[in-house]
Amino acid sequence: MGRRAARVKFGVMHVSYRALAGFAAASLIGVAAIGYVTFLLWPRWPAAAAADAPPSLPVTVAGVPFNVPPAAVRVAFQRKPGAQHRLDLAFRWPDLTPPDPAEKPYPSAEGSHPDQVFVSIVGNAGTLSLDERLRTIYPRYAAEKGFNDPTGLVGIAFRDGTPYQGEDILFDPGRPEHFLVRCTRDATSIPGICLYERRIGAADLTARFPRDWLGDWQNVSASLDKLLARLTPPTS
Repeated sequence: MGRRAARVKFGVMHVSYRALAGFAAASLIGVAAIGYVTFLLWPRWPAAAAADAPPSLPVTVAGVPFNVPPAAVRVAFQRKPGAQHRLDLAFRWPDLTPPDPAEKPYPSAEGSHPDQVFVSIVGNAGTLSLDERLRTIYPRYAAEKGFNDPTGLVGIAFRDGTPYQGEDILFDPGRPEHFLVRCTRDATSIPGICLYERRIGAADLTARFPRDWLGDWQNVSASLDKLLARLTPPTS
């Protein structure tokens, strides 16, 4: 929209979100000061849970506690309290309630996406955090120019011929540390999917949702915050 995309030079990036500001400033001309750049489910969410819904399961993944609605657990053997290696969850969109186990995810009115959002929680097992990937891995494969996405987000594309070809990093220019996703681009008959990640202690939570939801990314961001608040018990 009249704003010009400029050269993106990752250079040496610090782990802090303030350091991202310098990177983003070099990435885009015409975009207000940016604090940071970095990047997980697939479809919909909030309505009150049914009155007769069973209580949440107290579960731990990599020692991190979670409260999980049993009906949201996609894999039968994970539907029990106690320590789990991983959790695979699904929630209706946009009400964030667990799906009816008897129903299949149906496409939206446009026929492009099912009406559920998928979340996985696993122990990080020494894998690189998002900050570390942003600092040491992604700069090798990023294109030189950033771009202003029609959604209002700022984007950085990965080059063709790299392990991330066909993908973009998109983030809130005002609060990149709060909302940042890595998304595939739409292909013939295959809609783009975004990955939104959060590291919680020793556990990594990843949400997958359709890229076209980014047209309402502020609501998606707020809904993800609500969902995380429900899954993570308050600390005393």
